[in-house]
Amino acid sequence: MSRINYDQLAPEAVSKLAAVTKYLESSSLDPLLRALVEIRVSQVNGCVYCVDIHTEQARQLGETQQRLDMLPVWHEAPYFDERERAALTWAGALRHVSTTHAPDADYDLLCEYFSEKEIVDLSIAIAVMNAWNRIAIGLKKMPD
Repeated sequence: MSRINYDQLAPEAVSKLAAVTKYLESSSLDPLLRALVEIRVSQVNGCVYCVDIHTEQARQLGETQQRLDMLPVWHEAPYFDERERAALTWAGALRHVSTTHAPDADYDLLCEYFSEKEIVDLSIAIAVMNAWNRIAIGLKKMPD
């Protein structure tokens, strides 16, 4: 059960964070790639609410159940291409930025597959997902 309904108590703040999410919907990022990154960040953070939402979004975008099942072990799974691997690597680097410090090797890999604009949009997507995760986890938001 949720601790606090943050949508009702801080609608202005939630709407501003949602505006960034809305921006990402029309950004340079492929929607399916963004969904995979959002799922992975939410898995690592342990956000049940966000994993539920973003896996459903990925399915609606045509993602297979097999790839969704393999996302927790994407390093070993043969189902992800090099571009997706670069994005997931960057997601891990930014998710754990206090320990990884976003290594040059991860950034350089990203530069092989993404434009500068895409790198910015991907970094924003990762940052915003981390923010949503922290709010949902802290306030125990659960799927409907």
